[in-house]
Formats: sequence, structure tokens, C-alpha cells
Amino acid sequence: MWSLESVRHDQLSEHSKVHSFNCQVVHKSNNMSKRKFGRILTYVKPYWFDVVLNLVFNLTTIFFSLFSFALVVPFLNLLFQTDAIEAVAKPEFTFSADYLLDYLNYFMCNLITERGPYQALIFICIVLLIAFFFRNFGRFFACYFMANVRVGAVKDIRRDIYNKILILPLSFYSNQKKGDVLSRITTDVQEVEVSILNWLEMLIKDPLTIIFYFIFMVSLSPKLTVFVLLILPFAALIIGKVGKMLKKESKETQTRLAGMMSTVEETVSGLRIIKGFNAIRYSEKNFEEQNQAYTKVLTGVHRKRDMSSPMSEFLSAIVVIIVLWFGGRLILGGGSNITAADFVSYIVVFSQIISPAKSFSQGYYNVQKGIASAERIFEILDADEVITEKDNPIKINEFKQNIEYKNVFFRYGKEDVLKGINLNIEKGKLVALVGESGGGKSTMADLLPRFYDVCEGQITLDGHDIRDYKISDLRGLMGIVTQESILFNDTVFNNIAFGMENVSREAVIEAAKIANAHEFIMEMEHGYDTLIGDRGMNLSGGQRQRLSIARAVLKNPPILILDEATSSLDTESERLVQDALSKVMEQRTSIVIAHRLSTIQYADEIIVLQKGQIVERGKHDELIAQGGIYKKLTDLQSFN
Repeated sequence: MWSLESVRHDQLSEHSKVHSFNCQVVHKSNNMSKRKFGRILTYVKPYWFDVVLNLVFNLTTIFFSLFSFALVVPFLNLLFQTDAIEAVAKPEFTFSADYLLDYLNYFMCNLITERGPYQALIFICIVLLIAFFFRNFGRFFACYFMANVRVGAVKDIRRDIYNKILILPLSFYSNQKKGDVLSRITTDVQEVEVSILNWLEMLIKDPLTIIFYFIFMVSLSPKLTVFVLLILPFAALIIGKVGKMLKKESKETQTRLAGMMSTVEETVSGLRIIKGFNAIRYSEKNFEEQNQAYTKVLTGVHRKRDMSSPMSEFLSAIVVIIVLWFGGRLILGGGSNITAADFVSYIVVFSQIISPAKSFSQGYYNVQKGIASAERIFEILDADEVITEKDNPIKINEFKQNIEYKNVFFRYGKEDVLKGINLNIEKGKLVALVGESGGGKSTMADLLPRFYDVCEGQITLDGHDIRDYKISDLRGLMGIVTQESILFNDTVFNNIAFGMENVSREAVIEAAKIANAHEFIMEMEHGYDTLIGDRGMNLSGGQRQRLSIARAVLKNPPILILDEATSSLDTESERLVQDALSKVMEQRTSIVIAHRLSTIQYADEIIVLQKGQIVERGKHDELIAQGGIYKKLTDLQSFN
């Protein structure tokens, strides 16, 4: 059986294991990063055709790039008149750079012989222009199709996070700041796009470019290329060291940014209290401390990331200079068949490898930064749902008999909130839950639609454990009005019809009339099409509550859960709404949580809760006659 306590115990045990085997965790961090990177790439799979097209156009770019670089040798031969005017035999075909260069020499020799050097020069320039056109044509379409992959993958990641946010239990958010959750679906997802998915273009293009260019270089001079391969790993080693440091600081940056977003969100929500308690200076100081800490860490990240470009530039210069020195010795010493023109072509191609190698190394920095954000994203996606549905749940679309709490226990952490609750609610009955704040009334109601699951015991509906039912079907039987009016930044109509499809305007108006909301709605500028602002801030507290009641009335559920549903209404509105609710509840099973006992005098049964236990139960008159806790509560309130 699931319980929040067992889940938290498992989390604490796992936390202890992390500390106990710290060395092992550090050792496995690289493998974890690879898994996170591989998991991000799974979001690319649906766009495989775009990836294939990207590959095709990248190959087009590489081919025309090599072709344009190969023209350097005959161009130099033509300029310096080294051997281009001598007769050259047509070479036999081989898949190598030598064949390409020899064939171009053969072609240029014939062209010069037949038409002269000026015509040959014009021809080379035209061919170069065409080659560069197709090279950039390929680059554009490679980026064009990769954009579909990058944007589509980010869309799917954001969708999965939002869907996960919807199904995670309320207990998850009791341990999370809203700003931190918002940061993960916005800032962290954006960081993954910039750092990892943008690098996909390099991941496909740069290795191919390097491989084909190296093949070309090997064909020109195997000895020189082997020398290049021996000195490059040293540069890669230095780049890797800085990348590890960047990943660690990047995760801290995202965490601190999430904390700042939480502070801003709390400030906007609690601005009335901040001003009322003269806490502006306190809030400024708190935010400034967080802002300074975030800035300090972010500065370090930028410095390390910005270090990649000049560092790789300097390392590239060192490598090129060493290659020039080694290649020059080979030519001057006669230790190689490579000619001066071939060597120039070799250096040109090698210099073009430096650019994708630099991009690849800089991309490695960004990937490390993106992995930190990916870890935060997967913390949401991998969070335990706790409220799980059975493989073959029972479907239900009507309520027939009764709801029964059987020896129900529930706890947050170690402390029991509900202790041995036994209660039978017959269909059509009105049951009221009253008692001191923190006594477990709202928790008891929240267990019924499975916002939480019981830790011990069970709750049955028509004889079946509610955990056996399909969750959406179970909640479809219930209409809920909470103590805090939950409204959305939408029209009045859409707030009342929230979650329902194909609702007629007449039905919405009828529900609003029952909830005593129609009159004030019609007085608004656009009536039912009026936007009510964020969380209904354009309405008064009583108006917001009446819209929430209208929403529950429109759903027309067989079970109503009213958690302090009339607490925000003035006396006149309360009477009207209470009268309307009384008519609505006649044909329904209702669970009403109330502090204002005037609203539940006619309940079929009143349950008095104290410290998570049922201490009294009965009708209003019976409980008054007992002279117990309920009598004391009524004495503190006046009845009209």
C-alpha cells in the first residue's frame, strides 16, 4: 500500500545512501550525464526524417567545401606557372584526394593548352563561385530542417513537464516552491534548447566534416596527418577539465535562479501583506541577497564558458604552427612526396578542421551546462506519482449506494492527521464536518477524490475501494468548491464551464442564477464574456466564491464537496446562496466543511473532529443537547 510516509522514508534512505557512497556517486557522474544526454536525444526520434534531410544537406556542404579547397592546387599552379603548361596524362580513378588533384591538374593543363591561362583563370573563378553557392545552399537547408528538430523536441519536453505537473499529487507541491517548478518548465527547458539541442547541428555536421577532411588530408600526407592526430588529444584534455567545472556551477546557477523566481512570485502574491506590514525593506534585502548570490555564480559560469573561445583559439594556433613546422621540415628535407602546392592545400583544409573542432569543443561546454538543466527537468518527470491507478481499473459513471470510511489513518510525515476514522455516508445525505482548525476536516474531504491516498484503512464507494476505480471516473462524480476560490484568467463563461465541453450558454446562465451570480455578471462590461483577471482579481471575494459555486452546480455531480463554500460571502449573499445550495443538495450526497455553523444546522449528520478523531456525531439538536464540544462551538457564534 502506498503511503506518503513510506515514500518519504524511501527518499530519506536514498539520501543517506548518497552520503554513504559519495565516492561511488562521483565516479558514476559521467555515466549519469551520458544517460541524461541520451534521454534528451529520445525527444529527437519523432523527427528522424528531418534529421536525415539535415544529414543529406550537411554531406552536400562537405562535398562542395572539399571540392572548392581542392581547386586551390591548380589555381596556385596556374598563378605560379609551376607545371600546369606541361602535358599531363589522365589519371586512373581512385577514391582519394590524389586522384581529385591529379584530375584537376590534367583538366587545367588541357584547358590552358587549348584556351590560354586567362580563360582557365576565369573558369576556375566561375567553378569556385558555383561550388560556394551549393556549399551555402546545403548549409541553409541543413539548418532549415534542424530547426524543426530543435523546436519540436523542446515542444515535446515542455508538454511532458506540463502533463506531469497536472498528475503529480498535491503532496509533491507541499515540498516545492511554485517559482522553482515554473523555472523548470521555462528557464531550464530554454537552457536545454540553447545548450544541447542547438548542438545537435554540430553533433551531426562537425564529426562528418572532421572525418571527411581527415580522409582528404591522409590522402595528401599520411605522415603529417598522423602527427596531427598525436597532438590534438592534449587540447581536448584541457577542454574537458573546464567542462566538468562548468556543469557543476551551471546546476547551482539554475537552482539559485529558481529561488529568485519563487521570491518574485511570492512577492506579487503577497504584495498587500508586504505593504501592510512595512516589509518593503525586508523584501528588498532578501531579494538583493539572492540576486547577488545568483550573479556571483552566473559570472563564474560565463567566465568559464567565455574562456572556451580564446583558449581553443590559442590551442588551435599552437597546433597549426606545429603542423607548419613539421610539414615544412618534411618538404625542405625531402622526407615526403607532398609538394609545396599540396602542402598549401593541406594547410587550408586543416585550418577548416579547426573551426568545427572549436565549435565541437565549445558545444561540449554548453552541453555540460545543459545537462545541469536536464537533471532538474528529469527531477520533475521522474517524480513519483504516488496516486497511481491500477492496470485494469473499474469504470464508474454513477453513484448508487454509499461512501464509507473504514478505520482510516492519514499522516503527513510522522504525525497522524486522521486517526481511525469510521463514517458511513448514505446516498442523498448531507454530512457536515466541523471542529477546530487543523482537526483534519479538509484532509478527510481530500481523500475522497484521491488528492491523497489513505495510509491505513480504506474508503469505499458503492462497496469498492476507491483505489480500484478509474481516477477520472471517480472525480467525475464529484463537484468541489474550495475555501479559496480557484479561478483562471479567462472569461466568466469559461470559468463556470471549466473542464466541460459543449456547454450551452443557457446552462451556464442557469447555474449562475442558482449561485446568485447572474445579476453581478450582467452588470459587468461584457457580461459572461468579461475577462476576470489573474485568479479573478477583478472580482470581490464573494463574487469569486459564487462563480466557484456556479461551476460546481453546472457540473451537476451526484456528490458535492463544499469546503467553506460560503465563507467569503456577506450575510445577504450567504442566505441567497445557502438557499440555492439547499435546493441543489436535495438530490445529491453532500459533504460540507464549515466553521460558520449556521450553514449546517439542517445536516443529516454532523461530525465533530478534534485532533484527527471523531469525538461527537449526530444532528444539530442532538449535539446541542449533549452539551459537549459542538455546544461550545455554537455558543461562540450567534444564530439568526
